[in-house]
Amino acid sequence: MLATFDELVRARSGDGAEQSDRRRLRDLLPTVLRAGDDAGVLTLEGAAWLDPSGALGPGAPACPPEGDAGTGMVATNAVAERTGNISAGTSVFAMFVLERPLSKVYPEIDMVTTPEGRPVAMVHCNNCASEIDAWAEVFRGFAEAAGTSLDDDTVYGAMYGEALKGDGDAGGLIVYNYLAGEPITDFDEGRPLVARSADSRLSFANFTRALLYSAVATLKIGMGILENEKVRVDRVVGHGGLFKTGHAGQRIMAAALGAPVSVMETAGEGGAWGIALLAAYRADKAASRAGTTGAAQAERSADETNSARATGADDSLGAWLDKNVFAEMTGVEAAPDPDDARGFATFLARYVKGLAVERAAVENIDTV
Repeated sequence: MLATFDELVRARSGDGAEQSDRRRLRDLLPTVLRAGDDAGVLTLEGAAWLDPSGALGPGAPACPPEGDAGTGMVATNAVAERTGNISAGTSVFAMFVLERPLSKVYPEIDMVTTPEGRPVAMVHCNNCASEIDAWAEVFRGFAEAAGTSLDDDTVYGAMYGEALKGDGDAGGLIVYNYLAGEPITDFDEGRPLVARSADSRLSFANFTRALLYSAVATLKIGMGILENEKVRVDRVVGHGGLFKTGHAGQRIMAAALGAPVSVMETAGEGGAWGIALLAAYRADKAASRAGTTGAAQAERSADETNSARATGADDSLGAWLDKNVFAEMTGVEAAPDPDDARGFATFLARYVKGLAVERAAVENIDTV
């Protein structure tokens, strides 16, 4: 893509243009730095911009910046190969650090990297827990109409707790949580939908189980691509609203993925904590990077990594997190329950077949 841009500029400027007048896109982009590299210091101008009062002075060291993906990986200690993390709230996305690149480009899979540059495959879905929230409001309204006032913890605790008592296949119920479109299943729009056959087993437990299943169903469909690519994952850490109430969300996710899912006590800290950890990692490595900046620094970082592997030492971000941050971190791991896994597989087959019903709803039910 860089070469394509440069060729377009060359064609636009004409063959007569001097080579020195042509800008390469690579020259315009910022230097790429790995985690732990020196990204400069806060300048006097920058300090004044952040704090016009003058209380903040210049000189604070900076670490390479990261977006939500990178900081989420750090916050969940999912930066090493064959690790992953799942963020499940309003939307849901799963990121897995690859041992090798995928065999081809998939429109459904976003490719990102760890803060150290390892390839990461991301499956992202627009819809997750919002439909659960909508039904929680319905149940709260019913309780109030019956003369009982329930707080959020009680409502969600009842929903998640009863879901684990439901039939493995959710009693034959189907729930589509599509408030928005889903590219993975080729939907530009969505319509929340509940469907069942006449002989389905409608109960509160089965309905809430179907709600939880629907929150992870599309993610599982997208994960099928990575399963076909033989992507292997040893550890998955979950964080976000779906995992905050008991262990139901964690257990359902483990059944869907077919892999253990852990939830740490810090999983709710989020990206701000992740970038703070990256800043601490940068501070710990500052002495070994003194006097080296920019591209030379990146080259030195690669040389040091190779040298560390050769000597058995490991100063990688993953090793640093294991030793300094997560060594004594407590968490709860849920392994896939065989009955849950079989029940979810039955639900998912029914869910995929019923997508034609969801498509008909999109085509025939107008938005308000």
